[in-house]
Amino acid sequence: MIADTFSPRSLAPAGTVRVRWLGTAGFAIEHAGAVILIDPYLTRASLLHCVVGRLVPDVAAIAHHAPRADAVIAGHTHFDHALDIPEIALRTGATVFGSRSAAALCRAAGVPAARVRDVERAPGGEPVLAEVGPFQLRFFPSAHSRLLLGRVPFPGDISDCDQVPLRAERYRCGAVFAVEIRVAGRRIVHLGSAELVEAGLDCREPDLLLLCVAGWTASRDFPERVARALSPRAVLFSHWDNFFLPLDRPAVALPAMQGERLAERLGRASRDMRLGVLPLLGEVWL
Repeated sequence: MIADTFSPRSLAPAGTVRVRWLGTAGFAIEHAGAVILIDPYLTRASLLHCVVGRLVPDVAAIAHHAPRADAVIAGHTHFDHALDIPEIALRTGATVFGSRSAAALCRAAGVPAARVRDVERAPGGEPVLAEVGPFQLRFFPSAHSRLLLGRVPFPGDISDCDQVPLRAERYRCGAVFAVEIRVAGRRIVHLGSAELVEAGLDCREPDLLLLCVAGWTASRDFPERVARALSPRAVLFSHWDNFFLPLDRPAVALPAMQGERLAERLGRASRDMRLGVLPLLGEVWL
């Protein structure tokens, strides 16, 4: 997809913050024994199952790839971001941060209310802040790319999911967030959809931007807006892989991702910006 790849030592040889790509838009960020998961989708249901069946978390994959978590963040609630979050929270005792839709999913699965935090802010309000161990989190309102014939796939909120498990289309988008994570003197920003809301997005020059690729061509001037609004020092592409394939297979790009074109435009917008990808379940240290 992109010629360059990050190696474990490519950003900072003495780094203490581990960033591991879980496939799709999912990441595990670890420092000093504390772990935050963002959009961890480990089940990787087949396309056929997504079309005809109800989606059930793969507990074996979750136990193997996400055995520990102090917090789990739902950037939005499409199934390929949120399906596994309640199960992970139940198994690890993690606190879930997300929208009202994420809270509804967690309630339906039996996650205690005390371990679910709604981070939707009032219109015009300040970004929601949270601390989890050594991590400081800020949640900024964002948007989902209109990648389906000019529309957001499965729009709206999840308000009633008493009949869990749900079919894929019942995982409505809900509110969308960009997340800034500060830890050990490093700043990481996660954009789980290829769109952004520049107003109030006060997190310029992060050390690493975790950037969704899927649907970027549907967002007008997306690379240039990302460079202007965030000016990241390094960008790690995500959500370009075929998430209908299991985790034990190498990542394969979904059709029409145009990752090389995205990299070219980002590079033109900011020549100092480093760009790359990781192999599936690969990691980088900051």
